[in-house]
Amino acid sequence: MQNILAIFKKEFRAYFLSPIAYVYITVYLVVTNFLFFQGFFLINQADMRGYFGLLPWVFLFFIPAVTMRTWAEEKKLKTMELLLTWPVKDVDVVIGKFLASFAFLGIIIVLSVTIPITIAFLGNPDLGPIIGSYVGALLMGAAYISIGLWVSSLTENQIVAFILGVVVTFVLFIIGSPFVTMAINQPLLVSVLTYLGLGNHFESIGRGVVDSRDIVYYFSVIGFFLFLNVRSIESRKWE
Repeated sequence: MQNILAIFKKEFRAYFLSPIAYVYITVYLVVTNFLFFQGFFLINQADMRGYFGLLPWVFLFFIPAVTMRTWAEEKKLKTMELLLTWPVKDVDVVIGKFLASFAFLGIIIVLSVTIPITIAFLGNPDLGPIIGSYVGALLMGAAYISIGLWVSSLTENQIVAFILGVVVTFVLFIIGSPFVTMAINQPLLVSVLTYLGLGNHFESIGRGVVDSRDIVYYFSVIGFFLFLNVRSIESRKWE
């Protein structure tokens, strides 16, 4: 646990050693607030469905931008070999990096609470779906992060890591959408794809009902891609 905490502190501190973290936070808040309130005043309803409807697409580009440097920069600067010589397990390093990225995302999500506070002043929003959607956003964001970390471990080029992260996440997001499943005539295959789609579970939680199947799904996705990340790091030792 101490090793994970040490890696977490190192990685989390690295986000704020340059202006990039502040740029990420500012761009995220400005873009999401602008897009949400632009439609909010048109529909004139005190709810955040429009905001949470944007998140899967904003995360699609934002989170790969956060995770692209995680391993790719270590490879490019040749510090990865030094890191792996530390008396720590590979899984500890991977979990420490994951928790640092997740904490950074958590800060950004917390800063967005100005939106529900503003809506509460303007109307009487239903808090159940809002709280459920925030829980769903954290789970979905954690799944995106685990994908981004794995992709970053495959290359030393941050731009390649970003593009691959967007592509892999987009495929997993859209795979269970009606846009894909409506063209398939096999009910069993449709059920499987619907379950595998990242977006379907976020919509389910966003309705204010936290189903254990959605929780299990997101933890499974996170565990699977962190496992792939560990295997990717282990395979590099034998190169």
